[in-house]
Amino acid sequence: MTEETPPYGKVFLTFARNSLVREMTFRLNFTLQCVSSLSWTLMNVGFYLIIFNHAQQIGPDTGWHKYEFFVFLATTMLINSTVQALFMPNAQEFSELIRRGDLDFALLKPIDTQFLISLQKIEWSQFANFLAGLILLGVSAWQLVTRPENPITLSPVLIVLYPLYVITGVAILYSLMIALAATSIWLGRNQSLYNFWFYLTNFSRYPMDIYQGWPWGNMLRIFFTFLVPVLVVVNVPARLIAQPLYPKWSQLLDVFLPLFALVATVICVLGSRWVFTRALGSYRSASS
Repeated sequence: MTEETPPYGKVFLTFARNSLVREMTFRLNFTLQCVSSLSWTLMNVGFYLIIFNHAQQIGPDTGWHKYEFFVFLATTMLINSTVQALFMPNAQEFSELIRRGDLDFALLKPIDTQFLISLQKIEWSQFANFLAGLILLGVSAWQLVTRPENPITLSPVLIVLYPLYVITGVAILYSLMIALAATSIWLGRNQSLYNFWFYLTNFSRYPMDIYQGWPWGNMLRIFFTFLVPVLVVVNVPARLIAQPLYPKWSQLLDVFLPLFALVATVICVLGSRWVFTRALGSYRSASS
């Protein structure tokens, strides 16, 4: 007789509720974390406002003017805040679960281990940046729609596709993160996770069009688009809304890139699952 697997939606809601109760127990600390995150976001926006006082666009002839780029920045905030709220605290804790032997208890529970490891703790304060990203996205999109010259048109299809590609971006970053965290089983304490994660995803914080010229610009764009696809994480959904006026040679890319993003998401999710499963297969119980 096998034990019945609990419904995953209900389990996730339980995790979310317990995490919120834990954070609300220390409300001052929760408030300070929200203020700290928002302060960093406001300084980041202010930094780019200063840049656009001296430059018309990011990169020569890329089409990423002020409000197009702020759509890109808002999309970055939405994706990164979701990843950092749902997955980052759990990935950072994974090596400690191995060291303390708590991974044994996770393996014994009647639920998928990767699901349990990935979502058992949620950092609600990170959603302050998500809210700020929504506000910045709304203001920037409104400016692009109502500008007198070359206003953009947001069709219902684009409005539906945008959150879909935001989710694919979250899935790609999560896949890279959980695969990296799983290496703790082979390497022991992997305390450099956050630093390496920051270095890796730092390339996704800018439009891919700025990576131009041989050898370094184009090499970086090819590597971080097709081999480690972090450039498609933000670029695809941001392009859907901002619709920057790209050179003619990139019009084919605008068609190909969304299709490639879907393929890359599937490959990353399945690949990270394979790495996580292989790593668990190498795990030796703390009691053995």
